[in-house]
Amino acid sequence: MDRVILHSDCNSFYASVECLYRPEIRGKPVAVGGEPEHRHGIVLAKNSVAKRYGVRTGEPLWKARERCPALVIVPPNYPLYLRFSDMARRIYLDYTDRVEPFGIDEAWLDVSGSAGPCGGERIARQIRRRVRNELGITVSVGVSFNKIFAKLGSDCKKPDAVTVISKENFKETVWPLPVEDLLYVGPATRRKLNGIGIHTIGELARTSASCLHGRFGKWGDVLHDFSNGFDLSPVAEYDSVRAVKSVGNSATTVRNLENDRDVKLILFVLAESVGRRMREQGLKGRSLFVSVRDDRLYTVGKQCMFDKYTNISSEIAAKAFWLFRRLYTWHDPIRSVGISVSDLAHDDVPIQTDLFNNEYQRIRRERLDSAVDVLKRRFGVRCVRRASLLEEPSLTDFNPEEENVVHPVGYF
Repeated sequence: MDRVILHSDCNSFYASVECLYRPEIRGKPVAVGGEPEHRHGIVLAKNSVAKRYGVRTGEPLWKARERCPALVIVPPNYPLYLRFSDMARRIYLDYTDRVEPFGIDEAWLDVSGSAGPCGGERIARQIRRRVRNELGITVSVGVSFNKIFAKLGSDCKKPDAVTVISKENFKETVWPLPVEDLLYVGPATRRKLNGIGIHTIGELARTSASCLHGRFGKWGDVLHDFSNGFDLSPVAEYDSVRAVKSVGNSATTVRNLENDRDVKLILFVLAESVGRRMREQGLKGRSLFVSVRDDRLYTVGKQCMFDKYTNISSEIAAKAFWLFRRLYTWHDPIRSVGISVSDLAHDDVPIQTDLFNNEYQRIRRERLDSAVDVLKRRFGVRCVRRASLLEEPSLTDFNPEEENVVHPVGYF
């Protein structure tokens, strides 16, 4: 029996919630964005009215205002968005326990057991009506036989729509679409595919798996499967995907970072936040990811492994700076930096000791971090600070956990 997979995507989520709570801005072009005075000046979301003016998600606020001088910009309210995200998922859970979130505003649902003939579309329309009537926002829902095509379906018609992509119609519906519409085909992959004459999903699907493997390795096999509808990845049960998979923070700085010293200061602030959050949750990590965005809004990232599981802030900061030096060559000033730690385990995970390192010093650093955590919980995050961070307080005096919230979720 074919699976029945839905993908529900809340339309213009942040902006829709803001318009719901602010009647005075309904019907106006609205964008949710950061604070320009703190350089968090990027469009995070926009409503359909702003979209008609050409406002795009991810562009600087000053450019959005050039396109639409009447644009109303409101700051993000993440606790409110998380509340609405939770309420939407409660609706999904009325139909199946296989609800896999994909970011704050999207989720896959496997309704194979309850759909029946044509039941996927029926359930999708029920969900669409319930979200609109109970939450006051809208969703677009894709219905298909796998997760990749279900997500494509939710992107096909917006807002407040249901799109069915079946085994009978996917070649007519999916294959004419540009190749970048496929999940995880980003700008770099699109350029490589265009370079070998592949511009649509259908052209990608008709390219031999061996050719794609030769060009892209294992990722070529994934692209071939995605484009042909061979994706068999399951929709995880809701409770099984709620465990923390990574801990990270990013920061858009008050001024451009011009040199290694500037970056080192910011990485220490981020590492202390990430380390403290890991310790509070009883976690250690083995994998580190560093991302950098320059002042042209071009983003690069690189990943490496720690020698041992760790949640020690100074080790995270030192490794992050080591990785940054191998990632970035200072072709442009830096606008924002982010770090995250993954491959997590409980903090009681056994660790192999090392004859060539002072394990006693590591234990002392762990205990020192834990003691500082107690002080910060009791008296606030600024009660104890590293002396190096006082060199330029205007640059380092921010709390990443409260002021720089991100919600990263990966398909794999």
